[in-house]
Amino acid sequence: MSPLVPPGRLVGLDVARCLALLGMIATHALVADAPDGGVTTVQAIAGGRASALFAVLAGVSLALMSGRTTPLTGTALRGARVGLAVRAALVAGIGLVLGLLETSIAVILTYYGVLFCLGLPFLRLRAPALAALALVWAGAAPVLSHLVRPELPERGYASPSLDSLATPGQLLSELLFTGYYPAFVWLAYLLAGMSIGRIDLTRTRTGVWLAAVGAGTALLSWVVSGFLAGREGVREVLARTFTGPGEPGGLADTLEHGTYGTTPAGSWWWLTVHAPHSGTPFDLLHTGGSALAVIGLCLLVARLAPRTFAVVFGAGAMTLTLYSLHVVLRIPQAWPDDDVETFARHVLLVLAIGAAYRLARRSGPMERMVALVSNSFRRAVTDPAAPSERVPAGSDQGGREH
Repeated sequence: MSPLVPPGRLVGLDVARCLALLGMIATHALVADAPDGGVTTVQAIAGGRASALFAVLAGVSLALMSGRTTPLTGTALRGARVGLAVRAALVAGIGLVLGLLETSIAVILTYYGVLFCLGLPFLRLRAPALAALALVWAGAAPVLSHLVRPELPERGYASPSLDSLATPGQLLSELLFTGYYPAFVWLAYLLAGMSIGRIDLTRTRTGVWLAAVGAGTALLSWVVSGFLAGREGVREVLARTFTGPGEPGGLADTLEHGTYGTTPAGSWWWLTVHAPHSGTPFDLLHTGGSALAVIGLCLLVARLAPRTFAVVFGAGAMTLTLYSLHVVLRIPQAWPDDDVETFARHVLLVLAIGAAYRLARRSGPMERMVALVSNSFRRAVTDPAAPSERVPAGSDQGGREH
């Protein structure tokens, strides 16, 4: 029987993925309004941060699947790019199918697939270059988006679905710039994650460094944003240029609960806010820094008892399957309610399935399917004469390779 923790697998990353999944479930299944009209504690913690953690972890996976600390070159790099492009297409396709379901969820998977594709040109880069590029992108991409979005088609608020393929221009515009998880701006998260994946994550000091730098970045960006957005007259400018769902009088609630992936383009002062899902430089730096801190802490904690953490947080090794299951269960005929009981049902289910699959040394069904298809394309480039290989049960190839 294969080992409970396959050689080379970083359990801390599975723990972080599991926390991201649970955070996403919390933002979907728990009411966002507190009794006083503000946000609940859970929403205040997970809102905007859980999805950002997913995106940063996607970048980590991208780096680990393309050479870890030493980027691939030559034929191996071409094979990796082909395999990852196929993987991205499959994930995006799953997202389009899930978008057909009647749920209140903004399905992230189609954006996730596009994000993977945007990261392919950067697979040659090492950690320092990726980290620098991530910082530059976090500052520049929101500015470019602010300039471009007024010229693009008006966004919708439904998840991208197979029906969206009938209007490819609109679909591409939403996936890149105007949607809930705009991939062009979110590339900053992916690049940050890729820089993490290019360093040695097995060392204790790496976890400490990630936790410290991430927490410092999150705190500093929050403080600077509060100072800039709190200057005299700024709130009046934001209220005057406020657009989107709801009435202008709801500006305060919008800044607290979050926007829908972008900010209004009527004033440059919008780029100073740090509201969840606003896609501003301060939102990217705060949520990205939070993601780094969580990853660092998870890497450290998981070292204490890797086998135990691998089981308890086994859901983190099959997030594609379990996220999809969660979306399906949010349809009206299943568990669509927004309350603590429904949240507990979703959490207990995904944790139980994740633990069972890890104890059985099995990969998630969707992870296994995606790996089999993408790896076959990858091998076709790197070694066309090699026969197809089966993915052993419980191996890392059935999920994310690390």
